[in-house]
Amino acid sequence: MKKISLTFVASLFAIALYAQNSYMEIVRSTIKTEKKALIAEVMQLTDEENLAFWDVYNEFDEKHYKLNTEYFAVVMDFADNFDNMSSEKATDLINRATKHNIDVAKLEKTYLKKMTKVISPQKTVRFYQAMNKIQAMIDAQMAAEVPLLESIE
Repeated sequence: MKKISLTFVASLFAIALYAQNSYMEIVRSTIKTEKKALIAEVMQLTDEENLAFWDVYNEFDEKHYKLNTEYFAVVMDFADNFDNMSSEKATDLINRATKHNIDVAKLEKTYLKKMTKVISPQKTVRFYQAMNKIQAMIDAQMAAEVPLLESIE
């Protein structure tokens, strides 16, 4: 995979966490484009698989993007409440983050079935590996940028 390109995009993402919403959307759009290019590079699709895969991928990515939009709202809510985190807000953030993880797992399970209808199980595994690596890099960058909550009871 293109390590430099994705690392650059992940860094932009971290900057976007603290930037205005319009800039954040530009960064998210760049990440989306870079991710698609990386997926295209690793998938090694035949001409026969190509169209069907990208139809399913685009549908998956649109839904995944919406889920991530909700998650970014959780991160921004955390940032907004970082200095004065109430017990209620902390509980709300935990519940919303957990719901996000469950929703992503459900989405992936749904699209696992759809992917294996248009590409082989081996290529489906490759797709999920690539997606997991990309997400791990973004998550690691975000974890490095978001500080631990200091004011605990």
